Amino acid sequence: MHTRTIGFIGLGVMGGAMAGHIKASGERLLINTRTKGKAQMLLDAGAEWRDTPKELARECDVIFTMVGYPSDVEEIYFGAEGIIENAKPGAVLIDTTTSKPDLAVRIYREAKARSIDALDAPVSGGDIGAKNATLSIMVGGDADVFERVKPLLEVMGKTVVLQGGAGAGQHTKMANQIAVAGSLLGTTEAIIYAKRSGLDPNRILLSISNGAAQSWQLTNNAPRMLSGNFDPGFYVKHYLKDLRIALDAAHEMRLDLPMLALAEQLYAKMVAEGMGELGTHAIYLLYARGLT
Repeated sequence: MHTRTIGFIGLGVMGGAMAGHIKASGERLLINTRTKGKAQMLLDAGAEWRDTPKELARECDVIFTMVGYPSDVEEIYFGAEGIIENAKPGAVLIDTTTSKPDLAVRIYREAKARSIDALDAPVSGGDIGAKNATLSIMVGGDADVFERVKPLLEVMGKTVVLQGGAGAGQHTKMANQIAVAGSLLGTTEAIIYAKRSGLDPNRILLSISNGAAQSWQLTNNAPRMLSGNFDPGFYVKHYLKDLRIALDAAHEMRLDLPMLALAEQLYAKMVAEGMGELGTHAIYLLYARGLT
């Protein structure tokens, strides 16, 4: 892999680890994030700081973004100070934020008009997947562009799949988040049931984690629930955003998805009660008190 100049904007729970893998692979890495203190480990490892997305965009061959909300994506991509206006012709823009499919299409089209390529590439795997470079990366965009940057994506993820044209990555992530909702609620209810029936929930995990009920949530988040560790691998507030994007898309397609609607209600309740900064598995706290 020849050395390129790679930009990474957004160094939160997942973005920081993802950018670290890029730096460790030998690429020149430029970084920007709202809170510079989050960048210190990367700066110590040789990454270069740029004060604004505009400054970073001017120098990079490939630019990754991992921010919080669709509004954040719009802010850094569009306008005179945005990435699209300032990126070099031939650059590849890769948004790994979980965002709206129609926003991904807009980025793709506006980038193309300036001879810039764009992919939507949301990821799944939480903080563990980001740290271990085992993320699932779901990509939408042109096949030739995907092939050009696939080796770079494989530095951060174990499963890297082109799902279709612009927006397809985001639609795939919505399907992922819907499946996660079912697994999270099922895992939580299984633990609550086990405790009420007098079982040792840690012991029941030995049985059910390896049978037909096995899931990432049972393996990774159930032990966190039981130990009282609700630190975020993925924030409640960001998951609520994802669930609402999925609900909006489902409504546009005239789909009725009752489990998704229930999950949105429960996570909205958590945010309203000040639990937005906890991990998604903190849904256990609602159930433990009886959902009141």
